[in-house]
Amino acid sequence: MTGTSFFSDMVQTITERGRKLLTFTPRPERLPSGSSGLERLCEMLLSSRGEASGMALAAEILQQWSRLSDDKQRDFMLLLFEKFGPDSKRLDAAIETYRTERTSRAVLELHQAAEPRRQELIRRLNLAPGGISTLVRMRERLLSLKVDAPDLESVDADFAHLFASWFNRGFLILRPIDWSTPANILEKIIRYEAVHEIGNWDELRRRLAPADRRCFAFFHPQLADDPLIFVEVALTKAIPENISDVLDETRAPIQAQDARTAVFYSISNCQAGLRGISFGNFLIKQVVEDLRRDLPNLDTFVTLSPVPGFAGWLRRERLKEGSDMLSAGDQAALTALDDAEWPNNPTSSAAVKAALMPVAASYFLKGRTADGRPIDPVARFHLGNGARLERMNFLGDRSSRAMRQAHGLMVNYLYKLDDIETNHEAFAQRNEIVAAPAVKRLLRSDTPRRGFASSNMKDKFDKNKASSKEVSS
Repeated sequence: MTGTSFFSDMVQTITERGRKLLTFTPRPERLPSGSSGLERLCEMLLSSRGEASGMALAAEILQQWSRLSDDKQRDFMLLLFEKFGPDSKRLDAAIETYRTERTSRAVLELHQAAEPRRQELIRRLNLAPGGISTLVRMRERLLSLKVDAPDLESVDADFAHLFASWFNRGFLILRPIDWSTPANILEKIIRYEAVHEIGNWDELRRRLAPADRRCFAFFHPQLADDPLIFVEVALTKAIPENISDVLDETRAPIQAQDARTAVFYSISNCQAGLRGISFGNFLIKQVVEDLRRDLPNLDTFVTLSPVPGFAGWLRRERLKEGSDMLSAGDQAALTALDDAEWPNNPTSSAAVKAALMPVAASYFLKGRTADGRPIDPVARFHLGNGARLERMNFLGDRSSRAMRQAHGLMVNYLYKLDDIETNHEAFAQRNEIVAAPAVKRLLRSDTPRRGFASSNMKDKFDKNKASSKEVSS
């Protein structure tokens, strides 16, 4: 971190010197509607040629933005949309030139003219000390605003385009998190945990200190003490089917060298402003490589994953008349779900399991979004990374949140290293879901088996079978 600290100090020094070169003293208390205030500062930043004065302008803009009220921050985002899009005159001229001159130079000019001015503005704002941190918070605010302001989608596209480059895997640093990690980072692990809540420091210690536990996080050099994403790993002898075994306070830890299985049981994104910027696929693959190097006895890499959309989907299917996914018998058996005590009643639990597991198989193997992808967001993530849907676990998580979101259902996704690329291609190219035979057998025999791939290699690549597969919508 010494190099990062030195660079940050140098940037801060240049910025402070740049402030002394500026001849303006902007003190707007609110964002005006004319060409003054923050709009004026942004125009000055775009026209600035000096590095020091540019840093100072960028810092001033970001500081003022941070002090704005919610309404004024919304006004600023709309300002980016309305006043800092492409230069329309330049773009019109570039289009006309390209129509008559199909040269590489004309193409380049068209490309440059089509770029919104706000992209360059965001690049220059990133020059400010701590600029990238403020820009991430700015996008977090933008994501909440665009729900009610669709025009801001284009502004968000520019942020996402730049963030995809700035947070490229080549810039990220993978660091192990353990009980010796500085407390300010450990506190953020507690705060950012999004899957299985960490209630206090004792709980965190149980997840980090034992020999059979690991945690890894990605960091960015400009956010050195703030993780982007982290994964918690349990080293076990077998694939777990419920989270209580993993988090059991009374369990007897095993030696790491005795483990055969690495279980990714919690993956948490930490920065809301980086939503949609993918880190998780790189994280899992890098962690697998590191674990295999350090613990060569590990031969199974698997998740124990939540199913956050299942209960909502099932509720909607139960309300439908003539659901394609539920039979009359399913409907009757699943009425037990309306009683909060059903998991504790052996008769109700058995009836729910008999109906729920085949329905869950349909949810994963047949259910699709409008664009043909799996309904479940966690499934999309792991299947897109090349995992196989290995096992569904009834009442795998009895926490209140899991019961509310998934009726306690959990899933194991298997990362079989020899098959990852093949599985990824099947999913990415043909929307095929690679699933273990045990999962596919849960589908009822009278249910059309659509939209999933056989785990048999011959079936996957049999062109005749592949051409007859139907992707359900």
